[in-house]
Amino acid sequence: MSFSALNLDPNILRAIADAGYTEPTPIQSQAIPQILAGHDLIGIAQTGTGKTAAFTLPILTKLAAVAGRGRGTRVLVLAPTRELVVQIEENIRAYGKHLSLRMATVFGGVGETPQIRALRDGLEIIVATPGRLMDLMGRRCADFTGLQFLVLDEADRMLDMGFLPSIRQIVRSLPKQRQTLLFSATLSREIEALTHEFQHAPKLVQIGRRSNPAETVTQWAYEVPRSRKVALLVHLLGEPTMNMVLIFLRMKHSADRLARQLETHGITTATLHSNRSQAQRLRALRDFKSGVVRVLVATDIAARGIDVDGISHVVNFDFPMHSEDYVHRIGRTGRAHAVGDAISFVTPEDHGELRSLERFIGRGLVRKKAEGFDYTDRPEVRTAGDVGQQRGQHRQQSRGGGHGGGGGGQGRRGGSGGQRGSQGGGSSSSGNRAGGNIPPILRPSSRPSGRSWGR
Repeated sequence: MSFSALNLDPNILRAIADAGYTEPTPIQSQAIPQILAGHDLIGIAQTGTGKTAAFTLPILTKLAAVAGRGRGTRVLVLAPTRELVVQIEENIRAYGKHLSLRMATVFGGVGETPQIRALRDGLEIIVATPGRLMDLMGRRCADFTGLQFLVLDEADRMLDMGFLPSIRQIVRSLPKQRQTLLFSATLSREIEALTHEFQHAPKLVQIGRRSNPAETVTQWAYEVPRSRKVALLVHLLGEPTMNMVLIFLRMKHSADRLARQLETHGITTATLHSNRSQAQRLRALRDFKSGVVRVLVATDIAARGIDVDGISHVVNFDFPMHSEDYVHRIGRTGRAHAVGDAISFVTPEDHGELRSLERFIGRGLVRKKAEGFDYTDRPEVRTAGDVGQQRGQHRQQSRGGGHGGGGGGQGRRGGSGGQRGSQGGGSSSSGNRAGGNIPPILRPSSRPSGRSWGR
């Protein structure tokens, strides 16, 4: 099937052709007709299969059909993290570049004045995190009386991680006559039941198993003592094939510490977590995308918001506590039919989580040993900088911070406190540099013609 067979607006087909794409992905080919027909929809597909385009293309087509008829916000897209909001915005701008539509983003960590102005001006498309949007709606800055489309992207994450009360409040202020779309890589049946609060007779489009990681990703497990994890990572990074590596840890201070350790071995590294300012987070992503840094160290807050082509390896330095997080982490590689490797470090303490994960995904992870590496357990060496970093983290947590900042305006005070703690620890990570903007996601010159894309 070609995009021209999906009854999309000619100007949108032009934008798709400009990007060099010819065939829709399965989630796109099945979801787009349902959305164009006016149905509410639940879309489930693996990460990297094109879910953003699956809702963006039909919504833009329907907006183009009534262009110039009235003013006011007609589309509201909610996403759990500011990184994901930025990625969605870039996709919408690319697909709608031949249309005369205005849009804005709303999220925490940046100045609110332009966001207030955009909401009051009634720009057609708003992409937001629930926290900041709730704040501005509480000050009567937004008017959604003319809203036609509500999209919950990464719906399970938002509903399952504390955003449900905020989303309920937002939805109560929206017109009942609207089209509501929910998309995610995973969606438990318990969370799916909650979605019926927001939708009317939704259609379900499901591509593959709900817990199925991207099939283009090769998955390995390295059993290693905790004290040897850093050494094993440095050993593996000696392979030239590991040229664009995303590493996940559970804790922010641990991410900063690992970044410093890698830098001492000459490995260019940036960090991405909720204690970074928005400028620092944008700079870290830009440096990673452009190849200025080889390694990006992140916490799970970034698992849903990193849309970077060409990631060769994802490393679970800390094994994920929740199986759903594993699916989203490793989905950062092997995107849009590309291949990639997912490496998980498994300590003796992680065996319970490993067994749960293998049941969840319906397969065992292949165990692997690194050639020429000494796995002998030995005491971990701590530096003065590491101790200072952790003390700073503990101080800011004792003040009530350190647990927010990822979802649009929540935990901003804790975020700034944690930043001071990080700086006190002497981090030399390249990700600490501020400034810069994320370059466009779609780079036609780097994509072969005839390929479909995805997020």
